[in-house]
Amino acid sequence: MNLVDLTRDDHVRTITLNAPERLNALDRPLLDELAAAISEVSADPDARALVVTGAGRGFCAGADLQGLFGDVTRPTAVLRQVLLDVYASFLGIRDLAIPTVAAVHGPAVGAGLNIALACDVIVAGPRAGFGPTFANIGLHPGGGCTWMLTQRIGAANAAAALFSGEVIGADEALRLGIAQELVDDPQHRARELADLYATRDAGLMADIKTATRIAATSDLATTLDFESWAQASSLAGDDFAAFAARFSAGR
Repeated sequence: MNLVDLTRDDHVRTITLNAPERLNALDRPLLDELAAAISEVSADPDARALVVTGAGRGFCAGADLQGLFGDVTRPTAVLRQVLLDVYASFLGIRDLAIPTVAAVHGPAVGAGLNIALACDVIVAGPRAGFGPTFANIGLHPGGGCTWMLTQRIGAANAAAALFSGEVIGADEALRLGIAQELVDDPQHRARELADLYATRDAGLMADIKTATRIAATSDLATTLDFESWAQASSLAGDDFAAFAARFSAGR
């Protein structure tokens, strides 16, 4: 049985973490399969959108600490490299040019939270739980959690969440901005969004992803510099030409 399933349906790809008996907790074999699936999506010219979810009742319960980190008495520099390799296994989601949607129907804890945060949009279900629980076990956050959480909910809210280490319920996650939607069936809704995104011009969607990331970390002038090039390019696109023709006909 695959620990990670990659399915294809038209232009939408779905990555499913598939170790439901352990709430999709991450070990090295699962992470290797996840990295391979992300690479496959990245290299797929027909992929226009990606849904990431988990099998069973959980999204991902985080790292299988003993099985993943090994001997923690090794030198700090050695452990740091192990951790960087772990991070690279899932942060490739952020590097994808296509829109990505996390469908979180159950617990997303620790590194599992990071996988959800690596997606552009998070759709939560009523039983979703977002757990920045690192401090609870005496572990500093990793995998980009401090950066990605701060980008979504601001420095003060991120600090409060990481200090407390409490699991954030679906309603609060929506209020804070961790999740963008809260629905009864997040996997169905995530697929609806992915289907919509997949109908858009791929270059346009890639440029929107780039623009929002520039805007999150740069000033207005830097953002305008990119936007002006991207918008000028889109003026020559088929979709805008079709809209302009309809607009002119309607007048």
